[in-house]
Amino acid sequence: MSEFNGTPHNSAKVGEIAKTVIMPGDPLRAKFIAETFLDDVKEFNHVRNMLGYTGTYKGVPLSVMGHGMGIPSMGIYSYELFNFYGVENIIRIGSCGGYLPEMKLFDVILVEAAYSDSTFAKTAYGYEEDLMYPDEELTKKLEDMADRKGKHIYKGIVKSGDCFYYDPAFKKEDPYPTIAGEMESFALFANARYLHKKAACLLTISDKKDAVATAEERQTAFKEMMEIALDTAIGL
Repeated sequence: MSEFNGTPHNSAKVGEIAKTVIMPGDPLRAKFIAETFLDDVKEFNHVRNMLGYTGTYKGVPLSVMGHGMGIPSMGIYSYELFNFYGVENIIRIGSCGGYLPEMKLFDVILVEAAYSDSTFAKTAYGYEEDLMYPDEELTKKLEDMADRKGKHIYKGIVKSGDCFYYDPAFKKEDPYPTIAGEMESFALFANARYLHKKAACLLTISDKKDAVATAEERQTAFKEMMEIALDTAIGL
C-alpha cells in the first residue's frame, strides 16, 4: 500500500490534523485564530492558500482550517478532512447576513438546520431533502457553552445559497422561516451525515440591510464566536 501524501487540496500527512477542526471560511481568519488562541502551532497546509494549522488550546490538540466560499468549496475540504484525515468533528464558524430586524452586526447564530435549493446533496449522495441538520449533541454543547459564557445567541434555520449576487426579479421566498443567509453549512452537514461524522455551525452576522462589516472585522472581530467554538471543541 502506497504512503498517503495528501490530496490535491491538502498537503497534510495523516496524523498532522487533530480529530476536531474549527473551520472559518476565510483562510486568513484561520491564521488569526491559530496565532491568537493556539500554542505550539504548526502549519499543515497552504495549498491554494487554504491555510490550515494544528496546535493546542488549553493543552488539548486542535486544528483550524479555512474552507473557502460556497457549497462546492466546503464540500471538498470537509469531505477530505472527514474521509482521509480521520477528523471526527468539524465546527464551522462563519459570517452571515442576518434577516431579522432586531439582529445587529456581530450577533451570533447557532444553526439548527440549513436549507438550500442546491443540488449538492442529491448529486453527491442521493439525498432528496432540502434541509440538512447538524449533529444534535455537538450543537447542544455549543449552546451550553454560550450559556455558560453569558452570550445571547439566536437559533434557527439558515439559508445556504449558491448565489451571493443575484437579480432580485428571480429571488424566491424561502419555504422555511430562515433567520440568516450563508453559503456553506448545507454541504458540511450533508458530508457529515453521509460519512457518519459530527458537524455543527456558529455564525456571526457580518451583513445587515443597513450595515456591513469590513474585511478586517470579518477576520478578527468574531472573537465571541471563536471562543465558544474553541472552548466547546476541547471537550469533545
